[in-house]
Amino acid sequence: MTRLDLLVTGGDVVDGTGSPSRPADVGVRDGRLVLLPPGSRTPAAEVIDATGLTVTPGFIDVHTHSDLLAGDDEQREVLRRAPLLQGVTTEICGNCGISPFPVPPQRAEPVRELIAATFGPPASAYASFAEFADAQGVARRNHLAALVGHGTLRAAVVGFAQRRATPAEIQAMCHLLDEALAAGAAGLSTGLIYSPGVNAGTDEVIALARVAAAHGKPYVTHLRDEMSQVESALEEAIEIATAAGSALQVSHHKTAGRRAWGATVRTLARLEQARADGLDVTCDVYPYTAGSTALHAMLPPWLIADGVPAMLTAAAEPAVRDRIRHDLVAGVPGWENTVGNGGWDLIRVASAPNNPDAQGHTIADLAAARGVDPVDYACDLLAAEHGDVTILSHSMHEDDVRRVLASPLTMLCSDGVPKGGRPHPRWAGSFTRVLGHYVRDMGLLDLTGAVHKMTGMPAHRFGLHDRGLLADGYAADLVVLDPQRVADGATYDEPLAPPQGVRCVLVGGRIVVDGGAVTDARPGRVLAVPDRQRAMPGRR
Repeated sequence: MTRLDLLVTGGDVVDGTGSPSRPADVGVRDGRLVLLPPGSRTPAAEVIDATGLTVTPGFIDVHTHSDLLAGDDEQREVLRRAPLLQGVTTEICGNCGISPFPVPPQRAEPVRELIAATFGPPASAYASFAEFADAQGVARRNHLAALVGHGTLRAAVVGFAQRRATPAEIQAMCHLLDEALAAGAAGLSTGLIYSPGVNAGTDEVIALARVAAAHGKPYVTHLRDEMSQVESALEEAIEIATAAGSALQVSHHKTAGRRAWGATVRTLARLEQARADGLDVTCDVYPYTAGSTALHAMLPPWLIADGVPAMLTAAAEPAVRDRIRHDLVAGVPGWENTVGNGGWDLIRVASAPNNPDAQGHTIADLAAARGVDPVDYACDLLAAEHGDVTILSHSMHEDDVRRVLASPLTMLCSDGVPKGGRPHPRWAGSFTRVLGHYVRDMGLLDLTGAVHKMTGMPAHRFGLHDRGLLADGYAADLVVLDPQRVADGATYDEPLAPPQGVRCVLVGGRIVVDGGAVTDARPGRVLAVPDRQRAMPGRR
């Protein structure tokens, strides 16, 4: 046999299909896998002794936002290392309706404004999927597959106008989407709780989802409501996918806010019924009871409907602040959030670059310390940060998280927003938290089932045809871990603390994590996802 580039020997293989583990050697040649009998002693340039360890495919995080992480300073390098250290070799980005492409050059400014409002500057926008892929260069350590954001399409074509799109505007959005999907984008995403997506009617989204369906790619949605109206929002998503003939992926499925706790009993049953009726539907979840988003998302959607500069100007007016206070108490038709369904004591500042002392504290406590109303403090903080404030929202119940996590329809995600300050620990801990806490310690899932949710299942959902499994000829993305020691280190106080028990990670056959330390190898790239015929996932 021709000499291998690398051989992982002595380990138990969990291959990503959900099948029981088995002893096997795993070889790498020219960036591809070669499966061998245990103890093969095949000649190799480098040998990794995995005795007593488990070998899995590289993990696929189906929901991140790291396509919007610009810049090369040391802080961003620390953030980029976090997913690698827990075994994430591929990320699905462009979620929640926000992607940095496709943007006609003459419409780039509204899109940069959209990205900066949620993820902070510098905000880049690219004319096409190809331009976006080229911009990543050879600097990436892991791979990206990218969705097309509906909010980006709408900002580029309609702007932030609080109205329905015209037929000509819908056609223009569909054209941009079609070109991006044909070039290799992985699907369509929406964030119907965020501006400008909140202004779209169901018919607009159906038209775009039909384009995704024509390419055999999924419709991925942050539902219009994840709180007390989550069931009606889920019905809208099912209506859209059914009318469009598209596969449906429900992003970071949750039932947030005290009035929605326990509703996962019904939402999961509804997803199961939709699947039984023939809809190709799955969902994903991160293993925490706190979410994270932009601070302005806690305020009524009319405030940001005309864009960030207009929001900041309006929020300086006492009358506008009074209207915000009223709407948080009385509600706005079709909109609800944690503040109106819990309180400012649930909202913790995660990132405020110009006000680092605010990070880690709740809006309620920060406002009380200054003797001001929480709405006034929130508006003042947004002004000081030019709209770029990220928060944590402690709004879910552990029983709901476990119920979604255990569902056969669910795969894993971090919903990682790689920003400075005190980001959500999910960015650095989601996958190792599941393997340590929910698999080994709680027994909620078995190891092979959990790995399937992190590898083979997401690879199938997003058309990554040569990833997600340990099989001959597949891309050599793999993880070597100790199932008895694997655990998350990240906490809300130390959100980037590294995990334990992940010994080695390979991307494209190159070692990117060795003994728990990130190497200098940068083999990652943007993956072009080909069109395909729709098919139901094989294992559930």
